[in-house]
Amino acid sequence: MANSLFSQTCTDFLAELVHVRLASSHTTSNYQRDLQRFSEFLASKFQKEEGKLLLADIERHTIQDWLVAGHSQGLAPSTLARRLSAIKGLCAYALRQKLTTDNPAIGIRAPKLGKRLPKTLPPHQTQQLLETTNRTFDERELALMALLYGCGLRVSEVVGVNLTDLTINRRSKQGEVKVLGKGNKERIVPLPELAVDLILEWLQARLQLKPTNQALFLNRFGQRLSVRSVQRMLKDRALETGADSSVTPHRLRHSFATDMLAGGANLRSIQTLLGHASLATTEHYTHITLPQLQQTYNDAHPRSHKKVDQES
Repeated sequence: MANSLFSQTCTDFLAELVHVRLASSHTTSNYQRDLQRFSEFLASKFQKEEGKLLLADIERHTIQDWLVAGHSQGLAPSTLARRLSAIKGLCAYALRQKLTTDNPAIGIRAPKLGKRLPKTLPPHQTQQLLETTNRTFDERELALMALLYGCGLRVSEVVGVNLTDLTINRRSKQGEVKVLGKGNKERIVPLPELAVDLILEWLQARLQLKPTNQALFLNRFGQRLSVRSVQRMLKDRALETGADSSVTPHRLRHSFATDMLAGGANLRSIQTLLGHASLATTEHYTHITLPQLQQTYNDAHPRSHKKVDQES
C-alpha cells in the first residue's frame, strides 16, 4: 500500500542492498545519506515530521524538485546522478514488494556526466615512491606499493589480503594473489618478480610484530592495516621521497593500468587484472595514452610532419 511509512521502506531497502545484493559499504552509506537528505526535503515540503512521511508523498514532481534544489546548491552532476539512483532503487524496491502500484521515478533522467579521466602519476614519480627509505616499516610500505602499482589492486583489496591468499615460489620468484573485489568477486592476479621479492622481505619483517591474525599487512599493534592508514602512509612517503604529495592508492592503480596499456598490454588483459566488470570502464585509460601515442607518432613517423620543399 502507498500509505506505507517512507522511513521503514528505506530501512528495508538498505537491508536488501546489504544482505541480498551484497552492495559495498561505500554504496550503502551513500544511499543511506541520500535517502536521509530526501526525507528532510519531503518533510520540509509537506510540513510533516519525517517519521510520518508516506510512500505516497513521493511523486514525480517532488523527485524533480529535489534534484533541481540540489543543482541550485551547486552539487556536482555525479552527486545528483547518485541521488537519483538511490531514489530509483527505493521506488523499484517498493514496487517489487507491492507497497505501491506505480514507480514515480521511471523516466526521470540523470544529469549528463562529463567524462572524467583517471588521474595518474608519471613513471619517475612512482619510482621515487618505490625507493628505499629509513622509514619505520619500510618493508611493509614497499610491499604495499608493489600490490597497488605493480598489480593494480584496489586499496580495499590490498588490506583484505590474508597470508592464505598468497601463492609464492621462492625459487622461481613467481607467485599470485587471490583478491576479493567489488561484489565479493574473487580473482587471481599474478605477482611480478619485484612484488615477490618485496613481499618476501615484508613477511620476514612481519614476524617481529607478533601477529595475532592472518592479515598480510599489519599495523604496529599486530592488527590488520586499515585503508585510512594506507592513504596516510602514501602521503607521508611522498613528502619524504619528493613525489607528488597528492598521490592516493587509486592513482597508483590508475598508473598501473595506463603504464600497462602504454607498454602494449591489451585491454582485455588489463580488464581482467583490474577486476572491471565492464570493458567500457577499462577503455577510459585509452584516452590518457592517446597523447603519448600521438607524441610517439610525431617523433618516429617520417610523414608525421609536412616537409617544406626548399628546392625551386
